[in-house]
Amino acid sequence: MTESKRKVFTGAQKAKVALAAVKGLKTINEIAQEFGVHPTQVNQWKKELMDNAGSLFEGKRGAKPTNEQSDPDRLYAKIE
Repeated sequence: MTESKRKVFTGAQKAKVALAAVKGLKTINEIAQEFGVHPTQVNQWKKELMDNAGSLFEGKRGAKPTNEQSDPDRLYAKIE
C-alpha cells in the first residue's frame, strides 16, 4: 500500500491562490482545480488574507533611526 504525502505550499503559493479567490474572476471550484487544492482550503486562505491584509500597512513610516556607532565619519576618524 502506498502512502500519499501531503502537499506543502509556500506562503507565496498560498497568497497567489488567495488573491485569485479575492479577485472573484473565477469560482472557488475553478481556482481549487487550477492550483490542485481543496475548495475549503481556498476559502480558508482567502479568509486569512482578508483578516490579515490590514497588518501589511501598519508599519511606522518615516526615516529609520540612525545608529551613532555606524557613523562613517566617526569610524574613519578612529582609523587615522
